[in-house]
Amino acid sequence: MDAVRPRLELFSGEQVEAIVADALAVLATVGVEVENEPARLLLREAGIAARGFRFVPDENAVRAALATAPARVVVYDRDGRPTLDLGGDRVHFDPGSAALWILDPASSRRRPPVTTDLVHLAWVTEACGNIAGQSTALVPSDVPEAMGDRFRLYVALLNSTKPVVTGTFATDAFAVMHAMLAAVRGGAAALAARPLAIFDCCPTPPLKWSDLTCQALLDCARTGVPAELVSMPLGGATAPVTLREMIVQHCAESLSGVLLHQLAAPGAPIIWGGSPAAFDMRHGTTPMGAIETMMVDAGNAQVGRSLGLPTHAYPGMSDAKVVDWQNGMESGIGAVLAALAGINLVAGPGMMDFESCQSLEKLVLDDQACGMALRLARGVGHDSAGEAVDLLRQVVALGGFLGHRHTRDHFRAEQFLPSKVIDRGTFEQWEAAGGRSSFEAAREEVRTIVARGNPAPVADDLRAELTALISAETRRLGIVGLPPV
Repeated sequence: MDAVRPRLELFSGEQVEAIVADALAVLATVGVEVENEPARLLLREAGIAARGFRFVPDENAVRAALATAPARVVVYDRDGRPTLDLGGDRVHFDPGSAALWILDPASSRRRPPVTTDLVHLAWVTEACGNIAGQSTALVPSDVPEAMGDRFRLYVALLNSTKPVVTGTFATDAFAVMHAMLAAVRGGAAALAARPLAIFDCCPTPPLKWSDLTCQALLDCARTGVPAELVSMPLGGATAPVTLREMIVQHCAESLSGVLLHQLAAPGAPIIWGGSPAAFDMRHGTTPMGAIETMMVDAGNAQVGRSLGLPTHAYPGMSDAKVVDWQNGMESGIGAVLAALAGINLVAGPGMMDFESCQSLEKLVLDDQACGMALRLARGVGHDSAGEAVDLLRQVVALGGFLGHRHTRDHFRAEQFLPSKVIDRGTFEQWEAAGGRSSFEAAREEVRTIVARGNPAPVADDLRAELTALISAETRRLGIVGLPPV
């Protein structure tokens, strides 16, 4: 369809160039601190000037790294089908990651999640047709902290076919996590050719790479696993309070990540991402549902796209503590603005309470917001110019549109038809169906999904291989027993 895509752009081309120029100047003068010794060695070997452990790359070095980074990253599902096509202005959604709480649907209060919640989250994500990826979105309280990152990936791989956004919490976690992904794909080479997961790699604001996140960045580069830069400037706390200068800091931190990553393996897949927030001075909180946070997300994506990189951000979530009007308002606005901004991978569906809580009911509702946002991004087709004249002539003669073939041929493709958790019936129809709120409808949908059981079980031999890997890791770490999956 010859459609004009609606767009949100905060800057002109010249203004984007000025932001990048400021970020390059920040790196060349202030520099970036690097805690990881292998990364420091890479920088020294590349001739990057240093002041102690603070490196000050010049523009030529950064531009050379950008030149080798791919403009498109494709991530495949468990069955080897291309699922996340990241680049240009193509938009995909995945749940937000690593929540410490889950919303209990009976009490509408948060509680610590357990392994069963993580399993059910994967099942619900698999059922959400507008959410393309899954994530290791909960930190189960019944699993020892030392095993958390690798165990969450294990659960995700067993319970959903969708590609996984994940990350490491310890420098020794990547090896077994990579081994599990390679087992699914049939070897390390096959995994590099058809990646199954994206690993988040987060610089510490302002302008620092910790040993952990830097090592993850290098590990991803050298194995061909896509790395996702997640710069997290907090306006007024760990970054300037003005939005443009927040974006400059994000750009500088992300450019330093591209440099490190491409020095480790030129051409390795990397994504320009972030999770900024406009710090709320009144409460000391990091509101992800603030319009300023969403504006910075859109600006970051515009800068990343101008540099020729796939993009990521964290709109689509809410700071509300229950699934209420605030929750829907903030999440819906975020999903729509992300789609208009052309952010390639949008994290956040299901998340609330400042990125700390997941709700399966909210995830089901957010799936519908994502569907509406994706429909908006498709725009309005213009390949039927002139058709309206003859169509209206026929319909006037026929007496209505409902029986016309044009309506039957086009209404499903033209309209986003939401699931039953969105009410579009009359008052009488709604009342006859039980007069439920949207949250109650979503709660019933979650119960239905969970009652059906695992929608995407793995073959017995693969399950055994993955279980052997996680069991060996358990023994290596001296952990006795894990919850059953």
